[in-house]
Amino acid sequence: MATEYGQGYGHGSGPGFHGAAAGERRHRLPAALRAPVEARSWREFGYVMLGLPLSIAMFTFAITMFSLGAGLLVTFLGVPVLAGALAGCRGFGALERARARGLLGVEVGSPEPVLVRKQGPMAWMGAILKNGSSWRHLLYAVLQFPWAVFSFVVALTFWAYGWAMLTYPLWFWLFPVYGGQGGLQLYGDGTHSIYLDNPFEITVTALLGLLITMATPWIVRALTTVDRLMVLGLLGPSRLATRVVELESDRGVVVDTAAADLRRIERDLHDGAQARL
Repeated sequence: MATEYGQGYGHGSGPGFHGAAAGERRHRLPAALRAPVEARSWREFGYVMLGLPLSIAMFTFAITMFSLGAGLLVTFLGVPVLAGALAGCRGFGALERARARGLLGVEVGSPEPVLVRKQGPMAWMGAILKNGSSWRHLLYAVLQFPWAVFSFVVALTFWAYGWAMLTYPLWFWLFPVYGGQGGLQLYGDGTHSIYLDNPFEITVTALLGLLITMATPWIVRALTTVDRLMVLGLLGPSRLATRVVELESDRGVVVDTAAADLRRIERDLHDGAQARL
């Protein structure tokens, strides 16, 4: 783009050239160095951090309500409890879609609605129990919990260790001043200890922290890729519902095209009849 603008303005002057040059300077920094400070990386990290408390709430609600409803199926009370469990999971699913949309940029369509053909609570309970999307929401609430725990531990560990080691030259002086030791303890037993306290060791620690800090956003991105797939696969519309929407859209296009062709034929016939008269 900078070459095209330069050729267009002759001597490389003008607002277009300056904008292209600024964009080129902005992207000269490699992606590996930009990633730790990019807004996208911090949004993905925030998504993982928020995922654990939300997944605990979803998992607790889903397992408690489903177990209670299944245990009460010998009586009529199990049916409304199960229906309430599925309705609650659908509510959590709406929250998860909004979270994925805001922090991951994932546009997930709403699942197919619960079709209640008759009036009354019994019809609603039967419709939500027969709705496949409701059961997918329950499955998401169960599967999301162990994955959220794993993602939380991995992401937080890498972020904490990376930034702590990278900034170690700035805060290592706290150990001799307040801790009574030379620095971070690398090894220690009853006879001797090894501390990261000389300039070489401090520099190596900071370089290793830089490598971990640069790698962490890509690790978190890989973790959130699984979240994207889970949200799209379990909380979005099913393939059948998507296909029905596509067919309805195609049918609408065909009907509109046929109507336009019919109006054109009628207009041509009318104009031809007027010309003969």
